[in-house]
Amino acid sequence: MALWTSLIVTIVLVLLPIAGVAAGGTFLFGVVIPYLAVAVFVVGFIYRIVRWASTPVPFNIVLTGGQQRSLDWVKDSKLDSPFTKAGVIGRMALEVLCFRSLFRNVKAELHDGKLVYRWEKWLWLFGLVFHWSFFIIIVRHLRYFTEPVPALVSGLDRLDGMFRFGYQAFYLTDVFIVLAITFLFLRRVVIPRVKYISLTADYFPLFLLGGIATTGILMKYVSKVDITAIKELALGLVTFHPVIPAGVDGIFFVHLFLASTLVAYFPFSKLMHMGGIFLSPTRNLANNCRAVRHINPWNYPVDVHTYEEYEEEFRDKMIAAGIPVEKG
Repeated sequence: MALWTSLIVTIVLVLLPIAGVAAGGTFLFGVVIPYLAVAVFVVGFIYRIVRWASTPVPFNIVLTGGQQRSLDWVKDSKLDSPFTKAGVIGRMALEVLCFRSLFRNVKAELHDGKLVYRWEKWLWLFGLVFHWSFFIIIVRHLRYFTEPVPALVSGLDRLDGMFRFGYQAFYLTDVFIVLAITFLFLRRVVIPRVKYISLTADYFPLFLLGGIATTGILMKYVSKVDITAIKELALGLVTFHPVIPAGVDGIFFVHLFLASTLVAYFPFSKLMHMGGIFLSPTRNLANNCRAVRHINPWNYPVDVHTYEEYEEEFRDKMIAAGIPVEKG
């Protein structure tokens, strides 16, 4: 049910801009909706980050995968069980850039009544390919929003499109992201255990990302949209002088609407792990609980009734009841 619901919603999202542009709503889908999507993204992202940052962390609950620092002659793990802030930064860098914890993932299966752990790296590989391809594609798109185009963006664009067919640049990330999304989707529908726990919140982002990638590839290699007109529209958006130039094809509005939907949906979805990873106490704390006492910074002063005050108040009753007291 979750699969078909996500698919139907995605199809409706594709049909909306087609019908809207045909009815003359180019300004709505080209200007108003992108601005609203960015506003929702900014407000939602800040709200989620502030809410997470204000959540108390009363205990040191860092997850570890190695030996904690203890005696001098016991070798500790600098990255899997970081003792210093530098170790935490190194661990977070490996987690964000290389998905280190996912790389160490194994698959547990029962064989002849025994629990067997098998090497499992495909999820790590395709997850890494997807995230890096998506990041590179976003950076490449900055050439539409900047003038002049930064050298870093131009260089990355040339590197990604190093293979050419005539005058047509062929982007490697276009292939990689489609393969990665396909793998992540098939994994959810083919593996029974994963399919059982998959929800609409898992399928919908995959369909949305797949639609964005597909329309982008169609614009690049099939429909041949007017790049100059699209850059004029993009520059108008970022400079707050929006204009809808002539020559912008309908498929571009589908692509832009799906991208705007993803941007607005992002802060309220599982995709927010992009920001949440940095605020996770299981990752951003040092494993130094044996050396440093963790003090909850959210502790507030509490009025307490000490034993001395208690005895002073109830001394007569305690003596009458035969309860020993410190003061006679």
